[in-house]
Amino acid sequence: MSQNFDIIIVGGGAGGFFTAINCAEKNPKLKIAILERGKEVLTKVRISGGGRCNVTHACFEPNELVKFYPRGEKELRGPFHQFCSGDTIEWFQKHGVELKTEDDGRMFPVSNSSQTIIDCFTTATKKLGIQVLTGQSVQSIYKSETPDGNFWKVETQNEKYLCEKLVLATGSNPKMWEMLQEFGHSVVSPVPSLFTFNIKDPRIKELPGVSAQVSVKVKDTKLTSTGPLLVTHWGMSGPAILKLSAWGARILFEKNYQFTIFVNWLNDIDAEDAEIILKDLKQEHSKKTVSKKSPFEFPNRLWESLVLASGISEETKWADLSKNQLQNLTNQLTNAQFQVNGKSTFKEEFVTAGGIDLKEINFKTMESKIHQNLYFAGEITNIDAITGGFNFQNAWTSGFIVANSI
Repeated sequence: MSQNFDIIIVGGGAGGFFTAINCAEKNPKLKIAILERGKEVLTKVRISGGGRCNVTHACFEPNELVKFYPRGEKELRGPFHQFCSGDTIEWFQKHGVELKTEDDGRMFPVSNSSQTIIDCFTTATKKLGIQVLTGQSVQSIYKSETPDGNFWKVETQNEKYLCEKLVLATGSNPKMWEMLQEFGHSVVSPVPSLFTFNIKDPRIKELPGVSAQVSVKVKDTKLTSTGPLLVTHWGMSGPAILKLSAWGARILFEKNYQFTIFVNWLNDIDAEDAEIILKDLKQEHSKKTVSKKSPFEFPNRLWESLVLASGISEETKWADLSKNQLQNLTNQLTNAQFQVNGKSTFKEEFVTAGGIDLKEINFKTMESKIHQNLYFAGEITNIDAITGGFNFQNAWTSGFIVANSI
């Protein structure tokens, strides 16, 4: 016997829960179920933001917010005008969760615990009578035409379900993408996004933990990025690198993660200006040792390393710098070349670029253009963002729009 529902949502993550709760609040008569393949729901919410759950970002202007999405920038403009970060804050407030903004714009629950968000969702589903069914791994989906109309039939390993409207919120799940391809949907093949660069280089070997405001570019591409860079035991990380990995997800995949980057440790000061600054320092500090103190806004350890890499000994005084050494130092500061060999996953916030082709989705409703009554929420589509609460904002917005249109 199959169990009948008005709406079935596949995927017990952020997008799935948000969709279900908003559907039930807008129409309490609806019979709704969430099917989750794992034993637990909301696992990604639990570990996000180091266990604090980075709910959204304090960027309230839709046209600005879309710029944080390497894939989906154009498509999300309309949806963000319907439900943006300000609406997210208000929604959680109404549901008893206060959010706070950190210096970098990321927003967290005031409690500093992702459990607050999980409790908010699970309490709401209980109150609204939404059935949350765990251990339900979907094996097949098909359309069933009966005299009473069209239904979706969903089969898990041990149950059969019937519903009128089907919402897929399964994130980066290859099995789900395969099923959708059988249904005539195109899937943009997934590649990793948000990863750190593996670099073995004597200049940074002794510097794990050092960070600086930089600009970075990838050789022979148009990829550039600015922001904090963090030196790690295996290479380079930090927002500047993660942004590059997100915007360059496809290009760097094609390069098999073997490529060269240029780092400008002075961020927006170019080689010409840097050389003028160094010449002034040479006049001003003629009797001082070059390697001793960083004249720029980054740590002394990094300065010392770049000075040595320019062929300048530890004892050399500013007055004794040759023209050649000055040029070398300018180059190390503004155009340092590093060879990248491979990548490492960034924490557990693994994000993929890829998913259902955006041309096949109606962004006013998040409904499939190929099949009626089939909707998508969250990362199952070919939308992804850089780190900072943006991937969750896409889940809330798409879930809200699905609920609205249903």
